[in-house]
Amino acid sequence: MRGFFSGIAVAVLLAVVVLCVALTGHMSFRADEQPGSIETHLAMKAVDASTERNAPKISNPVQATDENLRAAAGVYRDNCSGCHGDPVTPQRPFGQSFYPPAPQFANDAPDMPENENYYIIQHGVRWTGMPAWKATLTDVQIWQLVTLLGHFDKLTPEIKQEFKKPVTFAP
Repeated sequence: MRGFFSGIAVAVLLAVVVLCVALTGHMSFRADEQPGSIETHLAMKAVDASTERNAPKISNPVQATDENLRAAAGVYRDNCSGCHGDPVTPQRPFGQSFYPPAPQFANDAPDMPENENYYIIQHGVRWTGMPAWKATLTDVQIWQLVTLLGHFDKLTPEIKQEFKKPVTFAP
């Protein structure tokens, strides 16, 4: 029993030390320096676990038709490609300046289920630069983006032409 309470005391003491280090400014939160492996591992595990737990268990209602993919390509070009790249410009330096770096989807397709991608686009991810798009995009547009992300490697030349058009911003 003594060992149990000693273990609890050590854990509490360690938590207090970490909290004091963080609250006194001794922990760096700069986005332009590499975080430690423990921070990286824990942060990504936490984001994945939160997304998996909170994403609604729903299916994508949008089919991968040329019409939907073309519409999604325009939305993606105007709102997402600056950080995440696109089939025409797969690597965007701006996206690499974030911590964690923004995924470059033309080179590294999302590996989460569609409902989780929908959830991330809709609600964003705190402290990463990924905004919540639910106030800007419709549910249909978000689902179209999810569909597009799942088909980046299968886009026709006609759909890829959408990414070459100038970016437009809605008023």
